[in-house]
Amino acid sequence: MSVQVRRRAVPAVLLVLTAALTGGPDALLARERAAGAQPAPVPAQWLPGGDPRSSERPAAIGPGEPEQGGVPEEGEPVAEVRALWGDGLDVVRGERSLVAGHDAPPGLLEDLARRADTAGRRVGGVLGGPVRAVVLVPASAAEAAGLAGVASVDGLAAVADDGRVIVVPEQFARLTPVGRDVVLAHELTHVAAGTEGLPVWLYEGFADYVAYRDAGLPARTAAAELAAEVRAGRLPGGLPEAADFAPGADAGRLARAYQEAWLACRFLAAHLGEETLVRLYRDAQTYGADRALASLGLPTGTLTERWRAYVRDQLA
Repeated sequence: MSVQVRRRAVPAVLLVLTAALTGGPDALLARERAAGAQPAPVPAQWLPGGDPRSSERPAAIGPGEPEQGGVPEEGEPVAEVRALWGDGLDVVRGERSLVAGHDAPPGLLEDLARRADTAGRRVGGVLGGPVRAVVLVPASAAEAAGLAGVASVDGLAAVADDGRVIVVPEQFARLTPVGRDVVLAHELTHVAAGTEGLPVWLYEGFADYVAYRDAGLPARTAAAELAAEVRAGRLPGGLPEAADFAPGADAGRLARAYQEAWLACRFLAAHLGEETLVRLYRDAQTYGADRALASLGLPTGTLTERWRAYVRDQLA
């Protein structure tokens, strides 16, 4: 039976990994975007908490009112994937997560539900409210691309798309246990906090800040590519720009761009406090990043100067 997949107005936000998360000598995965170089906006809302059928109104981080209600028993995303996957669909519910898979290997969905619960607690701990994870596990990368409405997910472990995280099974299987936790927390941050109206360095750096916060990885390990540049005497000249994250960019530069963005948000949390970083993120969505930074006494030029010194101190 042919089923038309619902096209989404929100393109996927994609994650890239480095050797720290895969553990292999050739482990740097290319950072690509599926819908051009423009940042991919995600609605600024929290995922619903509590019971999957709850009608409680969740808290919101972004501007405007959050959407109301949880994921009903046969509502989105289960109804869509049930129509697509039929008898091959399995659903596992964690404490605060729903994981739906298509012909998934034994034990994978249960493991993902546990990790999604952990990711939800990690994201919620930073954002200040309950976060519920919805994770889809297609049988192949081709199915993952179809669900996300993109041409390809080559080199990607997961994508954030329209209120859920879609796992790319072939690449996700390559990750270390820590890598799997980091991936889920990063993508869930995109879904929960939103990206619209923000510079790429801020929303990618913030997602990495949340994902690495409790991962136990030293800065020199998590930012290995950037650390090598710093030890060679090459500090970044400025915060990464949108072009540094664009499709077709050099893989090494892409890795360093994400690491630079992460360390910028890590610097802000270290020197202003995590709650201030979260408030900055919210204010930047409403008023723009430059205005939000200036209100904290850190205009972009000042932030750049202090961030460069922080990068040197952390990675040299």
